[in-house]
Amino acid sequence: MKTFCTFCIGMAYAVAIFAQNKPSKDTITRAVPMKLWQKETTSISEKIEKFTVGRDREMDLYLAPYDVLGNIAHAKMLESVGLLKKEELTALEAELKNIYQEIRQGRFEIEDGVEDVHSQVELMLTRKLGDIGKKIHSGRSRNDQVLVDMKLFTRSRLEEVALASRKLFDLLVKRSNQHKNDLLPGYTHLQIAMPSSFGLWFGAYGEALVDDMAMIQTAYKLANKNPLGSGAGYGSSFPLNRTMTTELLGFEALHYNVVYAQMSRGKTEQTALTAIAALSSTLSRMAMDVCLYNSQNFAFVTLPDDLTTGSSIMPHKKNPDVAELLRAKTNRMKALPTEITMVMSNLPSGYHRDMQLLKELLMPAFDEILDCLDIAHFMLEHLEVKPDLLVDKKYDLLFSVERVNELVVQGVPFRDAYRQVGKEINEGTYRASRTLNHTHEGSIGNLCNDQITELMNAEMARFKFEKVHTAVENLLK
Repeated sequence: MKTFCTFCIGMAYAVAIFAQNKPSKDTITRAVPMKLWQKETTSISEKIEKFTVGRDREMDLYLAPYDVLGNIAHAKMLESVGLLKKEELTALEAELKNIYQEIRQGRFEIEDGVEDVHSQVELMLTRKLGDIGKKIHSGRSRNDQVLVDMKLFTRSRLEEVALASRKLFDLLVKRSNQHKNDLLPGYTHLQIAMPSSFGLWFGAYGEALVDDMAMIQTAYKLANKNPLGSGAGYGSSFPLNRTMTTELLGFEALHYNVVYAQMSRGKTEQTALTAIAALSSTLSRMAMDVCLYNSQNFAFVTLPDDLTTGSSIMPHKKNPDVAELLRAKTNRMKALPTEITMVMSNLPSGYHRDMQLLKELLMPAFDEILDCLDIAHFMLEHLEVKPDLLVDKKYDLLFSVERVNELVVQGVPFRDAYRQVGKEINEGTYRASRTLNHTHEGSIGNLCNDQITELMNAEMARFKFEKVHTAVENLLK
């Protein structure tokens, strides 16, 4: 009760100051709950507050569990260097774990008039613990508090993206092996070129995900560095133990230089969104293939009825809306790294409020890409492949290279064989042989899916998720 009254007294004081100023009806200044940066004699324009806070309170709900984890690690470190008593740490840890449970149960909210998640957590601690709650900010700035929350958030969401991508990869390899003998026309310039197969088609997007996973792993590595203790970007005179908080939060390493720790904001987000853009590029191209192959003119694949939509006027229509929207959503995400680049353009070192907008670009992108990965998996799982496509006479020319190679094996120089088959085609004497003998690595007859899977396993092993999980579990014990 005493703690809550202390908060109320501060509020009453702010209201009294406001009343003494006797603003006219045209005045746009009002009394608001104290901000972490606010002095008792200051007030803020409502219009300015609305503009500067923007969507920050909404975005900060994403950060709530990570803010608590950062607070627990920071409190442990403060106790270790003598800035908190042991009993104060015990009280703070207990209350922070209670707040963490509220967050997990969906009961946490940022109250009206509270600026951000950091203010809300500190307010809740102070209400419960009084002066002990006020000590939690020692040795920190909101700058490094936001940074560590964003690092923890990004690290966690990148893990989700990596696992969802691996799930899609496994399906693609499975379907590649299932359909390794089902031939498919291969195209260049959208003209029939050479024989391909559904084994190659599914497997190609599987291997693309291996490269995408390398991009995700790079982003994860950058997110997995500890900026806590950099303060406003210039460190602290307190004897902070930054190595300790690095270990407590399961980070791989420190951002050592405190100025660069602040400069990593923007770079971390851009790298994460570059990885998401690369993944989006794979998904959008695959979605386009499905749209094309599902059309009547191609008719290579069929989407089940319950995965398609109809027309209000044409009763025969079965539209691949799921693939079209997947294409559109992923194409849109390709632009996100450019948006980050533009926000960060021409900023000197140090913190700038411009960086607040990075949250609005990064956070929803994770939800979007995870939704796209899930729907891509669902679509491909139910996609029906049409067998025996290449028996149709219209695909005879696909096998012209096979005829050239046949002549080369017989001893005809390649350039002469090429001209001979060209002449046969022009004169109408060409006869297609549909016998294929592709044996080299990665070809129709040798998909190398086992080797591609080994590459994916190696990429996944580099993340070392277990270390992070163990650190978080230990913090919450």
